[in-house]
Amino acid sequence: MRNHLYTFTINTKEKQSLTNIDHLLEEALANSGVQEGLMVVYCPHTTAAITINENADPDVQTDLNLGFNETFPNKAAYRHMEGNSDGHMKSSVVGASETFIITEGKVILGTWQSAYFFEFDGPRNQRKIHVKIIDG
Repeated sequence: MRNHLYTFTINTKEKQSLTNIDHLLEEALANSGVQEGLMVVYCPHTTAAITINENADPDVQTDLNLGFNETFPNKAAYRHMEGNSDGHMKSSVVGASETFIITEGKVILGTWQSAYFFEFDGPRNQRKIHVKIIDG
């Protein structure tokens, strides 16, 4: 069983945004040559996350951003000196990783699903995601 690790860099332009990363997953999978297995996509940042959500209607992204900002406003009472406590909370709720099933050389996603890097403390340069592909 061979394992493959790929690292990608993402630059974000807004305080909070979703970046579609399907093309990065497809690139990693193509480079690995794996036909059957698992893919773990991991974000090593405490104010960003990986999620799966709808790719058909861009209003879903708008609504997600609005909902997260209303649910986790950045309050003056927070003590964290960097002033990004809301980003830490959002990241914890969404999660640092997602696992995908690979079959017949493709990542299984639902008809309307895509993988996203969710930024909560941007804009940022050099955000990383790691893609681990496990052949099996």
